[in-house]
Amino acid sequence: MTPDEHAIRELLATWSNATGKGDTATVLRLMTDDVVFMVPGREPFGKEAFQHTSDEMKGVRIDGASDIRELCVLGDWAYMRTYITVKTTPPSGAAVVRSGYTLTILRKGRDGRWQISRDANLLTAKA
Repeated sequence: MTPDEHAIRELLATWSNATGKGDTATVLRLMTDDVVFMVPGREPFGKEAFQHTSDEMKGVRIDGASDIRELCVLGDWAYMRTYITVKTTPPSGAAVVRSGYTLTILRKGRDGRWQISRDANLLTAKA
């Protein structure tokens, strides 16, 4: 595993851990300022909308697991294809489990840190 591949895997682990703790500030630092997220049934959105949605989910427990199926580094750019399972549990409701694939494009900044630049999320609710 190259140092860049290791750094990208660490980014994903940090994202998952911070999400589980409700640490939106850490998650926001893992994405570029011009990040674009694409999810089914919604217009693409950026960092501000991501933060707004995260703020609305205070008190919701989020547990997830991810399995990187493909990771390719091309200079200061990289992409990864990942299978993710996410369980969200609101304070007063039943848990919802979603799973599926994501395709993520990452960019290495001048400071050498990798950040998420684009993310297409195809998670759907499990029956």
